[in-house]
Amino acid sequence: MLARRWSTAVCGLALALAFLVAGAFYAAGAAGLIAAERDEPAYLAFFSDDRVHELDIAIDDWEAFLAVAPEERYVRADVTLDGHTVRGVGLRAKGNNSKRLVEQAGHVRYGLKIEFDHYEDGLSYLGLDKLSLDASFQDNSYLKTYVALDMMAFMGVPTPEASFVQVSVNGQAWGLYLAVEDPEDAFAERVFGQDHGMLYKPDYRWLSQENADVALRYTGDDPALYDNILRTARFDLTQADVDELIGALRALSAGEDLEGAVDVEEVLRYFAVQSFVVNLDSYLGRTGHNYLLYVEGGRLSMLPWDYNLAFGTYALGREELPDDATTHVNQPIDTPASGEVMLGRPLYHNLMLVDEYHARYRELLDELVGGYFESGRFEAELARVAQMISPYVAVDPTAFVGHAEFLEGVDALREFCLLRAESVRAQLSGEVPATIAGQQERPGARVDASHLDLRDLGCLEDLLGG
Repeated sequence: MLARRWSTAVCGLALALAFLVAGAFYAAGAAGLIAAERDEPAYLAFFSDDRVHELDIAIDDWEAFLAVAPEERYVRADVTLDGHTVRGVGLRAKGNNSKRLVEQAGHVRYGLKIEFDHYEDGLSYLGLDKLSLDASFQDNSYLKTYVALDMMAFMGVPTPEASFVQVSVNGQAWGLYLAVEDPEDAFAERVFGQDHGMLYKPDYRWLSQENADVALRYTGDDPALYDNILRTARFDLTQADVDELIGALRALSAGEDLEGAVDVEEVLRYFAVQSFVVNLDSYLGRTGHNYLLYVEGGRLSMLPWDYNLAFGTYALGREELPDDATTHVNQPIDTPASGEVMLGRPLYHNLMLVDEYHARYRELLDELVGGYFESGRFEAELARVAQMISPYVAVDPTAFVGHAEFLEGVDALREFCLLRAESVRAQLSGEVPATIAGQQERPGARVDASHLDLRDLGCLEDLLGG
């Protein structure tokens, strides 16, 4: 009897301690003191598109952060996303030209990057390790990136999640941003599984250099030749990863066994959308960057990233490029850039040399135009989301433009996309030439977009109050 009482007492004490420990861990997790277990459905709820979410940044000295923001220096902060607080994350400004131009124009509305595990390994937001906050730079509609990513997802391209968020700093409203799932561990495991491959974000150090690796050109077996890719690896890089990348680029360059070197179907789906959105600040443009590269099983695939200069707006303010809407609405689907650029983009050029792949690319463009635009899906989604964010834009304290310009931007984006769909349909049928040379010979055959002013979509003049 005594032994039984003793055993009961011990069990009761152990149970009580277990509850206390569990409670302590729960409280610590809720307070953001320890890393929470991955809860994919919960963190994906932050990217639901049915409402504007909330994100508050708690930081000791926000003015000091803004003063060093152009240096992309991380500072420690606490963030609360839809009521869930994570303490001690890394916060910095992000962007290339956008960051520089924002600073030069005297604005403080920077794009932001939140790295949950920057200071503490394993810290996350319910499993999400990194988050980008896009500031709608040169995007009066606030919707360019959202629409482009929605198109990619519609076409079955692995795509980061995105949602609109009202950002506040120390409880005070800062502005409406687009939160984008930054592709790292959580993204790769969600999309490709636990045994995923390697993910890169190729980018140049200096645009004045050749940057053949960013263009995915094979130039030899020395890994140093591919620094602009390898240094951007999102996970720990191994020699096997290096060999796999170089091997795939070698095969792509040779144009042989393309199925073994490229996930052809996925890449063609990507290029169907990429061609449609006329993003000249991309792999199909002069810069050749702004994409994600995924390598698994020796095969390359391309994933979407960064569309604030899409829909023909990269040219604005650059004297060497045409900025009339008719040119960009009718960008040829078969030669979406000059021959010089296309010859230097083997992932597009070498695939299009294969009749079967070229035909499939055109089939996918037909699927995109018919399923996304001619079905009414695009107009309905654009109207829904614009109505949802409109009240937040109206009171956005750091907005680059006013609410009237936002409404004009939404209308301009709608008009550009509908005209672009009309042109792509006509190019597929042969009514409008699908090459640069063909359109030069028959300029009158193009869809007329002369009534559309691309500046309504956002331009550098907006930064200066023009």
